[in-house]
This record gives sequence, C-alpha cells and structure tokens, in this order.
Amino acid sequence: MRCYVDGEWISADSGDTLEVLDPATGELVGTVPALGAKETRRAIEAAAAALPSWRSLTAADRAAVMMRLHGLMRSRTDELARLLTREQGKPLVEARAEILSGADFLEFYAEEAKRITGDVIPADRAGRRLVVIRQPVGVVAAITPWNFPSSMILRKIAPALAAGCTVVVKPAELTPLSALALGGLAEEAGVPAGVLNIVTGEPSVIGRELLESPVVRKLSFTGSTEVGRHLTRGSADTLKRVSMELGGNAPFLVFDDADLDLAVRGAVAAKFRNAGQTCISANRIYVQDRVHDEFVRRLADAASSLRLGHGLDPATDVGPLISSAAVTKVEGLLAGAVAAGARVVTGGRSPGGRFFEPTVLTGVRDDLALGCEEIFGPIAPVYSFTDEDSVVARANATEFGLAAYVYTEDYRRAWRVGEALEYGMVGVNDSAIATAAAPFGGIKASGSGREGSRYGIEDYTELKYLCLGGLGS
Repeated sequence: MRCYVDGEWISADSGDTLEVLDPATGELVGTVPALGAKETRRAIEAAAAALPSWRSLTAADRAAVMMRLHGLMRSRTDELARLLTREQGKPLVEARAEILSGADFLEFYAEEAKRITGDVIPADRAGRRLVVIRQPVGVVAAITPWNFPSSMILRKIAPALAAGCTVVVKPAELTPLSALALGGLAEEAGVPAGVLNIVTGEPSVIGRELLESPVVRKLSFTGSTEVGRHLTRGSADTLKRVSMELGGNAPFLVFDDADLDLAVRGAVAAKFRNAGQTCISANRIYVQDRVHDEFVRRLADAASSLRLGHGLDPATDVGPLISSAAVTKVEGLLAGAVAAGARVVTGGRSPGGRFFEPTVLTGVRDDLALGCEEIFGPIAPVYSFTDEDSVVARANATEFGLAAYVYTEDYRRAWRVGEALEYGMVGVNDSAIATAAAPFGGIKASGSGREGSRYGIEDYTELKYLCLGGLGS
C-alpha cells in the first residue's frame, strides 16, 4: 500500500518500506512506505493549502462529505474488520465493533458540525455589540496507537473535519493498513485533496516534522504517558494546542452488595478485551472481603473458558499480544508478583508465539510493578479490601487517572465513590464506557483533553471575540 498525501497515493522518496506482520502468525500482511521529513512536510503543506476552502464550506456541506464516508465504512465493515484483525490480532467480532465505533464518531460529529455556535454578550455600553464566534484551530496532527488502529483515528479526525480543520495522520508503524484503507474510503467519499493526509514511517522522523512545524496548530496523541510527555515538551516551542490520551491504571472496585454475575461479566470484558491491550483495561481488581473468594472463583472459571487463537477464527475469544516484547513484559510482571507471594488461580503461561493465557491471580501486594504499571496484557490481579474509604485511597494511589469501575447496588455509595475516584471516567455497574456521545479522556498523568461528545469538538476550535462599534450614538 502507499501513503495518501494531497489526494495522491505516494511512495517514499527513498523507496524504503516497512513490513506489517500478522501478530498471530508472524506472516507478512503487507508493506507501507517509510516516509521521511520531506514527504511529511509536503503533507503539512497540502493540509495548509486545503484549509481555506474546507473551513469555508458550510457545516452542512462538510457533514455531507463525512456522512458519505460513514456510509462507506458501514457498507464495508467486514472487509475493514478482516484487515484490522490481520494486522492487529484482535478477534474478528471485536474488529467489527471497532469499525462500527469509528463510523459512529463520523455520524456524531457530522451532526455536531451544525451545532458549533458562538455567543452574543450583553453590551457594556451603548453603540456597540460584543460577539464570540468559534473558528477551526487550523492544521491538526493526529498520532494514533496500534491497539485500536481504526477507531482511534476516527475519534480524532471526525471532530477535526467537522470543525473545519485539515489533518495529517501518523498511524502506528505496527498497524498502518487500517489507516490507509480509511484514506481510500475518504477519497471515494469525496474528501477534497489535502484535507486528510496519511503518512507512515518511523515515528521519530515524522514526529519531529509535525512538532517543529509552526503550520501545525494542534497535536492530538493517543499512546503511552512517556511518549506523551515527550510530545508535549516538543510542542512547546510552537505553542501548539495538545490533546493527550495517555496511559491508564484502572481500578475495578467490587463491593459486597454488588451483583457478582454482572461484576464478573464486566471484569472479563474490561480485562480480556483485545487481550488486555486497552488503555482503560481493568489493571487492579479490588473485591470486598466477604465476596472475594466467590468472585475469584467465578472470574477464574470465566477466564479459563476463554479460547486463544487467530482472530479470524470465529471460535477465538482472545487473540495474540502485539509483539514478542509484549509477551516478555507480561511474563516479567507475573513472575515478579509470584516471587513476592501472589498465587496464580488460572492461566499464567504462554502456549507459544505471541499468545498468553487469560490469567487470574490473588495475593498481590500493592507496591508491586504489576499494580503500579500498565499491564497491557491478559493478567487480572485481584486484591481484597475491607472498607470503602481504604479502597478509594488505594485506587487513587497512582499517577494515572484515566478510567475506573465501581460495582455496587447501593446508589448512594455509587455517587460517593464515583465522585471520590480521581479519574476522568467512571463506569458504575458497566464497563463498556466508550461511546461517541460521551467525553473520553483522563486526568493527572493520563493526559488532557477529551474525545467524543459535544465537548470533544471544542479542542478543534478557537474562540474569537468581535467588538463591533459605531452602531449608534
């Protein structure tokens, strides 16, 4: 496949390419260009040149283009899902859900484009009017991760396009094919040349150009906190607006009055979806003493019934990890916990390749790396707790603040704990919290800015105040 720049499909000037491998088998799925600094600058220039005409369109005209792209995505869901599974590894059912989720963002923001409004401020004196309008921020750089290679792009470009911005997308080098397939659909939908540009290659080369360019006015990034800090520092010289959706360390709290069947289903979904490779994955599962053993038994039964395999196999529940290094990391975290006294209830090994069994363990100390770092793998450590105040304190004892989950039948406790948890998102008796209609994002070291909902489009607009004088004596 080739890159999509200024409405054309290009190769790298050097002719260099990157290989994309199926994480389940190691087989070659395809190759993409390894673009350099010059090609990246051309993409930025194309986005800048396309900006005036795109932002001058009516909201309805931009929405019409976005809805054509939405329709194409939905009509080709199966084709896009199979490509996503081959390059990323997740089960096909999850890949389909991701494609539809991304399409939802297009539909939501196509509608939201018509609701970008301003304000008229009561005049401070006679003869003038004070007006506030919103205008597109300009050229946007979007850097997206490998774990959701389709939906993460749509969560960024949909509000950008709706607001009247143009975009340069840098997908993860491990999973660029879904992004380029999206570029093909955008071309077919009639997105004007230069409005959406997709560049692939080494992150350091492309990232440097995006950071140093004064033409790029906003950077949106999803990925690790370490890289997010680097990109934030790199954006400082040009004073870019930044949105950062970074790492998580989600606590999953189960109180003794919870519906245990519901809590176990929620934990399985929050922990083992995408083999645990999600930023809102349940990283620490806290269960109140009275129901701890029963919850562990049920969770272990559910985890042991999950089937490992290639994502294209309909029988597969859990696919591979993205790389051999990811398997090594998970093995190291688990070994450290076991050496410190934790007990593996089920799972705990790799059957080969990049696969790792869904694992449940108990007796984990709070100070171990397993509970302090983002696991990004199918390991579910279960901790016991006694009372509400202590578990909230333990849940908050992390630099991260992306997502948290609470299971209780007491609505008063749900409000108390939900408000006390220091996280940008809290799911109460529900772990499927991501939706186009709600703001997605975190606090503390989990980043800044929001994606989704009416709040998500604000990051792609600038406020302008107009003072109109001479309107009367």
